Amino acid sequence: QVQLQESGPGLVKPSQTLSLTCTVSGGSITTTAYYWSWIRQPPGKGLECLGYIAYSGSTYYSPSLKSRTSISRDTSKNQFTLQLRSVTPEDTAVYYCARAPSIAAAVRNEYDYRGQGTQVTVSS
Repeated sequence: QVQLQESGPGLVKPSQTLSLTCTVSGGSITTTAYYWSWIRQPPGKGLECLGYIAYSGSTYYSPSLKSRTSISRDTSKNQFTLQLRSVTPEDTAVYYCARAPSIAAAVRNEYDYRGQGTQVTVSS
C-alpha cells in the first residue's frame, strides 16, 4: 500500500516561497512508470495540477505557474518537494501530493494515491 504524506508550513507570507515535501512509503519514486504530482484546491474551486516529477526525474509544470514552480526529489529519502515562489493570497489552498499511474493519467489529473493534503494560507 502506497502512502503519501505532505509536510511544510501552514502559513506563508506574501512574496515568500512556499516549500512542501511529500514523503512516500510503500513504493519507490523511481519505479517505472509513475508520475509524482503536486496538486492544489483553492477554497470553492476545483483541483489544479501544479506539475509533476516523473520516475525518471524529468519534470512538467503547469504553464500558468511554470515561472514560479520547481519540483525536485531526494531519492535517498524517497521524497519529492514543491517550491512555489513569490506567493500571493491567491495561492491559498489545500495542497496535495499524489501519484499518477501513467503520463496520460497525470495529464487528466487522475491519481491512484493521494496524500491527505495540507492547508497553506498566504497572509501577512
